[in-house]
Amino acid sequence: MVECQLRPNKVTDATLLDAVRKIPREQFVPRHLQSVAYVDEDVPLGNGRYLREPVIGARLIQEAGVLKDDIVLDIGCNTGYSTAVLGHLAGTVVALEAEDHFADEAEKLLHDLDICNVVVVRQKDLREGYAQQGPYDVIFINGSIPAVPARIKAQLADGGRLVTVISERGHMGTATLVTRNGDSFSSRALFDAATPTLKGFETAKTFVF
Repeated sequence: MVECQLRPNKVTDATLLDAVRKIPREQFVPRHLQSVAYVDEDVPLGNGRYLREPVIGARLIQEAGVLKDDIVLDIGCNTGYSTAVLGHLAGTVVALEAEDHFADEAEKLLHDLDICNVVVVRQKDLREGYAQQGPYDVIFINGSIPAVPARIKAQLADGGRLVTVISERGHMGTATLVTRNGDSFSSRALFDAATPTLKGFETAKTFVF
């Protein structure tokens, strides 16, 4: 995966690549899908949630520029794969999850892998973020969203970075980096990315005559 998918697609950060090598991705997907855990596509986890394809996840993390003392918020952590990767890079990771069974699995897998600088928090509405342990140096959103809620951006520290995919319809979207400078936020498009919408962030359906 590292040599055939990540390096050819501009993932070059040595610390990130080392973290990816260390983490057994197959443990974070259902048993019957372990044989396809490393393919370059989204792997369904059930209940409308996915383990994001390796290249998009890794490129977003690389663009966030995670440092060893950073506090990171991982929104929609699923079974904890992105949390495990971020845990190898950051000082502390707060993993936010709406589904109890995913949170339980994430806690178990992270414990088994002896990744001790993470905490899994259960919260039904992921759009609220988790201000209690903020502000955060990095916020990572696991899936595409139509727009970044203001309440989540407000949880960034000064100089903090948020990475996600912006897509109004949940198909082809734009990987995006949001940076905070004082009370101002700037947004920069990074690359095209097709990734499923993070459940709970769907655009409300409107009535059409």
